[in-house]
Amino acid sequence: MAPIIRLENVGKCYHSGLSCEIHPLDGVSLDISFGERIVLLGKSGSGKSTFLNLVGGVDLPTTGRIFFGEREITALTQRELAEYRRKEVGFVFQSFNLFPTLTVLENVMLPLDLLGSSDERRAMDILDAVGLAGQLNKFPEQLSGGEQQRVAIARALVKGPRLILADEPTGNLDLETGEAILQVIDRISRTKDATLIMVTHSADALWLADRRFRLRAGKLVEETFSTGIVAKA
Repeated sequence: MAPIIRLENVGKCYHSGLSCEIHPLDGVSLDISFGERIVLLGKSGSGKSTFLNLVGGVDLPTTGRIFFGEREITALTQRELAEYRRKEVGFVFQSFNLFPTLTVLENVMLPLDLLGSSDERRAMDILDAVGLAGQLNKFPEQLSGGEQQRVAIARALVKGPRLILADEPTGNLDLETGEAILQVIDRISRTKDATLIMVTHSADALWLADRRFRLRAGKLVEETFSTGIVAKA
């Protein structure tokens, strides 16, 4: 089976004048299988978010190519990239990015609205799956941080994306709440047969990874699991 994501010698640099001052990614090649869960580790500023932005079609590499299935997303027009993000990619961020003037249900309905759907039942079902069936009519400010992140996860997954990109999804949460959010992401990604790429600076999420990588000086290095890390059921 062909990989769902393929990076071929991908590099990204940010210019200051004529020179490349920052080079977060340098010759990165990687195949990710359908349904696989990848955790990408690295210090702040190491290029983890850049990696997600490139795979998610938010930004374009300076060199190399990126494929989603057989489709080269680095060759798409801006309109085609927007369609790719709407249909195929679910983003979960460290900051919840919820609209404060919309209810929980209305926030989760937004991706469906963009796709021309008004399937309220689908939104209610995904909120039930993340444990928020009784919070539909509340506003974000009435929820705890963990509950807001659950809404953000539901919003990312309501359209049934084949790819979930999570950028430090537990970064603003305490340890116990963060662990609960990881459990939700793990369970939902498995249930929906979605491919997951999560970036983090913490080792707390390593248990859900099929493979884990670290970014060092723009290079992607695969790390083997130590005997002290056990995957959770």
